[in-house]
Amino acid sequence: MRHVTSYGRIKTGKALISLLLIAAIVAACSRQPAEAPAEQSPQRHFPSDADIQALIQSRVDENRATGIVVGVMEADGSTRILSAGEPGPGAQPFGPRSVFEIGSITKVFTSILLADMVAKGEVSLDDPVAKYLPEDEVTIPSRNDREITLLDIATHRSALPGMPDNFTPADDTNPYADYTVEQMYDFLSKHELRRDIGAAPEYSNLAVGLLGHALARVYGGSYEDLVRERILEPLSMNNTGITLSDDMQYWLVKGHNMDGEVVANWDIPTLAGAGALRSDMNDMLLFIAANTGPAETPLEEVMRDSHRRRNDFGENMDIGLNWLIQRAGDDTVIWHNGGTGGYRTFAGFDPESGVGAVVLTNSNHGSDDIGLHLINSDIPLALPPEEHTEIEVSAEVLERYVGDYQLAPNFVITVTLQDAALFAQATGQQNIPIFPESETEFFYKVVDAQITFVVDDSGAVTQLILHQNGADMPAPKQ
Repeated sequence: MRHVTSYGRIKTGKALISLLLIAAIVAACSRQPAEAPAEQSPQRHFPSDADIQALIQSRVDENRATGIVVGVMEADGSTRILSAGEPGPGAQPFGPRSVFEIGSITKVFTSILLADMVAKGEVSLDDPVAKYLPEDEVTIPSRNDREITLLDIATHRSALPGMPDNFTPADDTNPYADYTVEQMYDFLSKHELRRDIGAAPEYSNLAVGLLGHALARVYGGSYEDLVRERILEPLSMNNTGITLSDDMQYWLVKGHNMDGEVVANWDIPTLAGAGALRSDMNDMLLFIAANTGPAETPLEEVMRDSHRRRNDFGENMDIGLNWLIQRAGDDTVIWHNGGTGGYRTFAGFDPESGVGAVVLTNSNHGSDDIGLHLINSDIPLALPPEEHTEIEVSAEVLERYVGDYQLAPNFVITVTLQDAALFAQATGQQNIPIFPESETEFFYKVVDAQITFVVDDSGAVTQLILHQNGADMPAPKQ
C-alpha cells in the first residue's frame, strides 16, 4: 500500500501532454458560476502585497509549487510583482526578468497574429487552412463537403484531435523536439475526422500548431520571426521568444515536476504556435496592458478583435480567437493558461474593470485559480488536493470497468485494462493511468481529479463520475 497525493509523478512526456489537455478543457469547462453580488461594481482592487505574498508562500509551503512569480496590474496601469519559492539550482533569484516557458499562452499570440493578418487582408477567417499549405505535400481532412477553416482552428472546432497519433517522441523529457513538419503532414493526409467540423469544441495542440505553421508560410518566414515582428517588437517585449538569447538564458529558471525534481526544457519546432514561447513577468505585464483599455494602435485593435466571443466552450465558458472567456456572475475574465514539462502559467484580465494578472510557476502544479481569483475574487481559490492511498484491486474487478463512457456529445472517456492497471483516455488525448483507492474509486496522479464507477444492484457498471475542480461530471457507460 502506498500513500500518495493526487499530484504524484508520471515519468513520460506523453502523460504530461495529456495533463495539459485535461487542464485546458475539462477543468475550464467544469467551473461553476460565481454568484453575482447584489450590487455589481466594475471597480476592482487587488489584495495587499502582504496578502498576495502569504497566498503564494502557502502554495510553496504546502508543496503545491516549487516557485511562483505573480504580477498584477491595477486599472490605472500600475503593476506589482511578488515571488515565493526557489528558481532551481544555479538559476538567478526570482525577479521581474525571470524567464519561464509559457506553454499554451502562446496560442493567444497565434490568434493575435491571425487577427492581424485578417486586418491586413493577408488571410480571411473563413479561408480553409489548406489554402496556405502545399497541396502536393499534404491533404487536409474534410467531412461532409466542409473544410477546416482558420476560424475553426482558432475556436478549437476543427474536429482535429488534441495530438496526432504518430507523435512518438524519442525523448520523453523533450517530447516535441523531434516531431517534424513531414510527420504532421503525413498524419493530416491520412486522418479521418471523427465528427463534423464546427460541431463541438475539442482543445487541440495539433490544430493551433498547424495554424501557426500556416500563418508563418503566409508571412514567408519562421513563426518566431513573425511573432517577433508583429507583436514582440511593437510591445517592447525584449525578453520573450522561442530561441533563448544570452540574456534569456541567464534569467531562465529551472522547471520542476510535481516531486520537485528538475526537468528538461521543451523545444517545440513544428507546433510552435501551440506552445513554444518563453517570457518573463515584465514582458507579460506589457502584454496584458496592451490587451486592456481603449485601443490606441492597430495592434491593440486586433487584440480587441481576438477577444470577441466567437462560440461557446462549455458551461460558463465562451471562446474568442483562442482566448477563453470565463463568466463569473455579471463579470467576465478573458484568459489562457499554459504548461510544459516543468512550468505552469496563467495570463488574464477583466475587460470591464481593466485589471489583469499573470502567474508564472516553475513546477507542474496548477496555478490558474490564483490568477482567476486575483482578477475576480468571486472565483474561489482551489482547495489543497486530498491525499489518496493506492490499494490493490483484483483484475477481475478492474475488468468490469473497461468500456466507453460518454461525458459530452463528442467527448468520451475510454477505460482500458493494461498489465493489471486501469487507464483512462479522453477523446483526442493520450492514455493516462488511474489508481484505485477502493473498488469503485480511482484517482489520477498527474492532475487533481478522481473517477468513481457506479455499480447497480446486479453488479453492472452503469456510469463513471469525473470529479474535478469541485464539479461532479457523470458519464454513462455506452
